[in-house]
Amino acid sequence: MRRLAAAFWLATLLGLAQQRLSVQELISFVRSSIQLRHPDRQVADYLKKVELTERLDDSVIEQLRALGAGPRTLDALKALAQASRELPAPAPPPPKPPQPALPPPSPAEQQRIIEQVREYALHYTRSLPDFICTQVTRRYVDPTGLEFWSQQDVITARLTYFEQREDYKVILINNRPANVDYDRLEGATSTGEFGSMMRELFAPETQARFRWERWATLRGRRTHVFSYFVEQPRSRWRISYQKTLEINPAYRGLIYVDSETLAVARITLEAVGIPPDFPIQEASTVLDYDYVDIAGRKFWLPLRAVVRMREGKLLLRNEVEFRMYRKFAAEATITFETPEPLPEEKIKEQPPQ
Repeated sequence: MRRLAAAFWLATLLGLAQQRLSVQELISFVRSSIQLRHPDRQVADYLKKVELTERLDDSVIEQLRALGAGPRTLDALKALAQASRELPAPAPPPPKPPQPALPPPSPAEQQRIIEQVREYALHYTRSLPDFICTQVTRRYVDPTGLEFWSQQDVITARLTYFEQREDYKVILINNRPANVDYDRLEGATSTGEFGSMMRELFAPETQARFRWERWATLRGRRTHVFSYFVEQPRSRWRISYQKTLEINPAYRGLIYVDSETLAVARITLEAVGIPPDFPIQEASTVLDYDYVDIAGRKFWLPLRAVVRMREGKLLLRNEVEFRMYRKFAAEATITFETPEPLPEEKIKEQPPQ
């Protein structure tokens, strides 16, 4: 019945006198003809009776060719392009109507999400296997304070996670062999990405205040975005300077929660109210998590951390990537190398989908 109706529709069109069409109407007709499998000859015969009101560009013909327009149809389209070359260009298509905004979860649902994420965060490290990975830290400095960055060095370390404890060993500095303890490195370093940062944020004694902010898309997955604030007396985020001065500032930030699994996909931290006499005046961290395959099983593990600090005009930025995860084996012989940086789509937030 559908084929008969389509054939009748085309026969009716062929019987009409010369038609005046816009380019968009022409495209719609040819697309429909291809989808309904109208004979190439009949489509071409109809196009010979068409008069365009706008200029037909070769790019449109190529698009229709890619969709499956037949050779006779293409010849007719080329004739229309020649006949319409002096006509004005087609008007731009109207903008697509904006997609309706996703409604936020109800207050009760928001509270349920936070409580489930809290349970997840407090027990996160217990779910991790023993593993080894390569930690690559690219350190940048800017003495002008104007975001004119220059790379200081690249540190490649072996990170061993065994019985819920982290151990760092520097293997390469600027791709040259090194044998340095991680905590003896000069300059800015960071630790705590494997659970302690998340656990401390959600610990009941921290009493972080959460508020739902928006939807977002991260690494192709829809996420809840919550803001939070931790008061200074309850903060356990430690910032030290030259291993001699140390503070635990108040901090605020965002937490991205996967809408399906309720796993934490990103945490951001920003220090608040740093004492004016402390050398570091600004400090922030962004920590991303993603699925990682270890011995044929998927685990949700740190992907990348970006640490920024300011001392006077001096800006410091560490980009830390956790790569090449593999199962821990004490007797294994492992060769370490410095992989290329992660692609932008792995770390950039996208609009909600």
